[in-house]
Amino acid sequence: MFIQTESTPNPATLKFLPGQSVLDIGTADFPSVDTAEKSPLASRIFAVSGVTGVFLGNDFVTVTKADDIDWDHIKPAILGAVMEHFQSGQPAINEGGAANSGHAEHTGEDGEVVDQIKELLDSRVRPAVAQDGGDITFHGFDRGVVYLHMQGACAGCPSSTLTLKMGIENLLRHYIPEVTEVRPVAV
Repeated sequence: MFIQTESTPNPATLKFLPGQSVLDIGTADFPSVDTAEKSPLASRIFAVSGVTGVFLGNDFVTVTKADDIDWDHIKPAILGAVMEHFQSGQPAINEGGAANSGHAEHTGEDGEVVDQIKELLDSRVRPAVAQDGGDITFHGFDRGVVYLHMQGACAGCPSSTLTLKMGIENLLRHYIPEVTEVRPVAV
């Protein structure tokens, strides 16, 4: 098995490409070891000292490290953990530990606007963000403000605020006049 790695805009995060499907649908974010019990893959990666976050996508695994750790020291152990997992035949996420579909439900009078926002996020934004080893999820729309959550490589990335404000906000405002601002939310 050959696992490729790619750098991301976030220097504390590296994208691992195992050359096969990781999740069939959705994404899964494990921002700490305490959240990883439903994922044999994330648990195995967290066993590597210095790992502070694991994010699973369709065909990639994004790993975040502590700032005081050098990639040269932990990258071989992470590669070994990923390879060991895929050779074990275990699922990335256990039964009942469903992956995130990407958006919170929204009920209310803004349903049509919210559907447009979700469609734009799914067709234009999420594929681009996935290229950088992350994801973005919709969390709400209230009085013109769209609330989004950045995950994976995008969480804590130095350019995430710029991405939200200059990229996503401008795109949504262009296509949906009801949108006036985009704000990040912490989950």
